[in-house]
Amino acid sequence: MNKSISVIYFLLSTFMILNVTGCKQYASTCETSCEPSCCTKNPIVVSGPMLGHVSMRSANVWAQVDSKSDLAMMYWEMGVEEANSQLTESVVATSATAFSAKLEIANLEPGREYQAVLFANGGALGDTISITTQTLWDYRMDPPDFKAVVGSCVFVNDSIYDRPGKGYGGEYKVFDAITDVEPDMMLWLGDNVYLREVDFQSYSGYLYRYTHTRALPEMQGLLMACPNYAIWDDHDFGPNDADMSWIHRDWAQEAFRTFWANPSYGAPSGADNVGSAFRFNDVEFFLLDNRSHRIHPNNRTQDLKVLGDAQLDWLIAALNKSKAPFKMVALGGQFLNDVAKHENMANYPERQEIIDRIEEEHIHGVIFLTGDRHCTDMSRLELEGGAVIHDLTVSPLTSGAYDNSKENNTLRIEGTTTPQRNFAELNFSGPRKDRSCEIVIKDNEGVKLWSKTLKSKEL
Repeated sequence: MNKSISVIYFLLSTFMILNVTGCKQYASTCETSCEPSCCTKNPIVVSGPMLGHVSMRSANVWAQVDSKSDLAMMYWEMGVEEANSQLTESVVATSATAFSAKLEIANLEPGREYQAVLFANGGALGDTISITTQTLWDYRMDPPDFKAVVGSCVFVNDSIYDRPGKGYGGEYKVFDAITDVEPDMMLWLGDNVYLREVDFQSYSGYLYRYTHTRALPEMQGLLMACPNYAIWDDHDFGPNDADMSWIHRDWAQEAFRTFWANPSYGAPSGADNVGSAFRFNDVEFFLLDNRSHRIHPNNRTQDLKVLGDAQLDWLIAALNKSKAPFKMVALGGQFLNDVAKHENMANYPERQEIIDRIEEEHIHGVIFLTGDRHCTDMSRLELEGGAVIHDLTVSPLTSGAYDNSKENNTLRIEGTTTPQRNFAELNFSGPRKDRSCEIVIKDNEGVKLWSKTLKSKEL
């Protein structure tokens, strides 16, 4: 972990004066010029570098510093002389992005390990990170075994702006516990930040909240340890239970794109949402946007929606096309829970439409990964044609926990309700035609609470 992170909470107070439309910055020798030549200050790492999407040939890296800087990544292959290192194209990080930048390391080789270090204004800054590109296994060997970690609901206390009383967040050691299991990838299932009332009235407020949460010292090791992917839910979109009526969807989308390094944004391609999809070894992940086109159930004159027609049609077509043994669908709120409560999909006709179309298209191996509920549990639905759909809800990571066991969810798998801070390991293994997904729920110290194993042949 970068030692400079200890000063972050002092720096955060200064971020409140960000000028998001220009290049003005605090305590800097730069005036108002936007030329890279003005980036002469020695910056401090605020958070990261964070690994984003890693493919067979490329890796996305995100990093944030404390002042306007010219950022790039120097990288080299393990076992090769560092003198043969290369430098990515540089990006000028300005106040418009809270002094963060996304950098692409391209032209890599599959199944290789690389080292990389952040360069700021021409000098190395922070720790060296390791990057392992995905293996080219198709038509050559069985797919590699790998471990994904998932979780949702990250509240980081900020006493100046929080509601009075005991802090809602805590036990941040959960991120150390996740890092200790050595995951190959991390999927954040929404409510990854909690916008406060003081935040969502301005775009600079969005940048402040993301910066404050992302700078948590306990989180830094995980950001550097493996590729990080994300979806969102209401608290990283706007006010509580926010939907398409929220006037600042553009701010929400821009801040999400600024602080995450997913492979793309918009599902289908070019759509006005932050959805995406990617393959990790032989498993496909479908990242859905449940906010940009959502219409609240209280609305009496519009058709109720969560995904919207275009995104829903894309999802079914993509699932139908997929040959993955496990098709992991990431969605901010619970999908299978049949109790029409809170923001569960049971409040919306889309839930049954998706189920019916999965059955009609004879799609197998669908597992929903959901968050939101501040209580982990798992549901199962067997369709008439024999296909089985699962919904694994994993929540919370650091937010307050609740016991939802008294909800009459008729599809809940007995013994899976977990009303405490936790995360889930998903261990994918086995030969190509007989893959398994072992689900292990662990508490915030990494102690196993329960596990289930799903076999692709049985889904």
